[in-house]
Amino acid sequence: MKTAPVSARQPARPGNGRSVESPAPLTVMLPDLASLAALRAWHEGLTAREAVTHYLGHARDDGQSSRGVIARIRRHLAACARARQRYDLLPVFAINAASRTHYTAQVVGAIDALRATAIPAPQPADAVDQWLYPHTARALEATGIRSLADLTVFILHRRRWWQPIPGLGKTGARAVLTWLDTHPELMQRAAEVIEHSKRDGQSLPVSSLASLPTNLDGSQGRYRAPLETCGLAAKTDVEAVTAWLEMHESAHTARAYRREAERLLLWAVVERRQPLSSLTMEDAIAFRAFLRRPAPAARWVGPHCSRSSPAWRPFERALTPRSAGYALTVLRALFAWLVDQHYVVINPFSGVTVRGARPRAPFDTARALDDREWKTVRAFASRLERHGWTASAAQRLRFVLDFGYATGLRASELVDAKLGDVERDHRGAWWLEVTGKGTKMGRVALPPLARQALRRYLKERRLPVVRSRWLASTPLVAVLDRHEAAGQQRTSNASGQRSISAARLRQMVGDFFQDAAKHVEARNPGLAARLLQVSPHWLRHTHATHALKAGVELVTVRDNLRHASIATTSTYLHENDRRRAHQVGAAFGRTPSP
Repeated sequence: MKTAPVSARQPARPGNGRSVESPAPLTVMLPDLASLAALRAWHEGLTAREAVTHYLGHARDDGQSSRGVIARIRRHLAACARARQRYDLLPVFAINAASRTHYTAQVVGAIDALRATAIPAPQPADAVDQWLYPHTARALEATGIRSLADLTVFILHRRRWWQPIPGLGKTGARAVLTWLDTHPELMQRAAEVIEHSKRDGQSLPVSSLASLPTNLDGSQGRYRAPLETCGLAAKTDVEAVTAWLEMHESAHTARAYRREAERLLLWAVVERRQPLSSLTMEDAIAFRAFLRRPAPAARWVGPHCSRSSPAWRPFERALTPRSAGYALTVLRALFAWLVDQHYVVINPFSGVTVRGARPRAPFDTARALDDREWKTVRAFASRLERHGWTASAAQRLRFVLDFGYATGLRASELVDAKLGDVERDHRGAWWLEVTGKGTKMGRVALPPLARQALRRYLKERRLPVVRSRWLASTPLVAVLDRHEAAGQQRTSNASGQRSISAARLRQMVGDFFQDAAKHVEARNPGLAARLLQVSPHWLRHTHATHALKAGVELVTVRDNLRHASIATTSTYLHENDRRRAHQVGAAFGRTPSP
């Protein structure tokens, strides 16, 4: 088994505005024998300085702490475990330093297991984060590239394939291609998929739906209502569906609904050889089964890629019961609207449901940081510049944390917010006007923490702090530079300020919490594991949880979060659950007498 010296620095991962080397594939070579000996000595009771000085004194970089060397050896071994898909060994390399002497045998056994485990060959279905560094993987995932199949097909269809991927760049793309060069079978399979699609003519271009013959376009649909009573000018099924989609002002909602409608339109034409307006309940039941197992797979299932690509398919995989249930809900709503408009006379999806498609809870209340966790995270954020972040990136991240925590805004609401949305009423209260889910207008209270964060961030951006001098179109959260602005598809104001995208916000927050997890991993592995799961929406949950715990009335929190039901807001009342569990446990905690 080959080994790599731990002193040889791995390419660092770029974060938000950090001046570091490009991302590269995960390390697969084990640390060298001297590094492993130093780690074992540390586990056997030597201090980090004693172990590193004795075994690695000749290889240590200037200014590098002994604890840092030991920590990097452990991270190196964890990366080796991930590369070998031995996730069961990860906890062994994250043991608390104070109890390390109790786990020497387990660490030695884990290293032996890594030596004996072959590195599996990457497969097209493997997730990108299984083989590439987390920052690179997050950049790809934010663009919809989740598997190696997605990545290779994406690369083959674009000459400058990295340009639509914020946060990757030429250097990062070169590192990805270098890794792919060591696994040529991946690119070969992607080329075969594309060639197979062209040769067999099995691609299903959505654009073809606009030019169907009259027996399939719905103009002669079996269940079309009389034209004189129809409330639509649509002559074909595609035109009717388009009219329905145009009712939804939210681009996200329209995109999700379009996907479900297009799948049904294509299935009806290709598999049933009839238009949408001729479907029966039997057809709807057959479509339900099709959603769970799209067949033939070569025609319907394929990796994520551009809709104009010959390799594009309507499905990336078979749908889960919950996803299939969602699809049927959308289609029921579509046909209910078509019936209301007197376009068709029946709703074939009425009453057609999916077994096991239980509605998802509004949110998981465990996705909130408690007081101690929040203070730990915020303290780390105040020192980001010491951890490789540029000043402007660190300042923006701190604003997102403080403003998001103080207001409970959704990620989409935060990136869409402008200075012109901030208002002060005649009583002196400050508010932020927002457009929430379902394009509902609302306003959110701006407490002192939010206003202080905004003033500080405006100063850091060298923008006016006085409201009368604000440019209304200035975004609250702006991009840092031209490189980050590339591909964001966001509008700019008169001064050139461009708002950050929701995808970039999620990536930025993910980078921060990953760094925070590394910072606390040695002393608190449990917290580190939780921080790796944090998304921007956790700030909303944390806001609600802390507000209720501080005594804010339930109705007030509901109104500020703009929940439709008080029952949704009440889910944040964790203390009631804890109190109930404690009291029931106290009553039934004893073992029964024999």
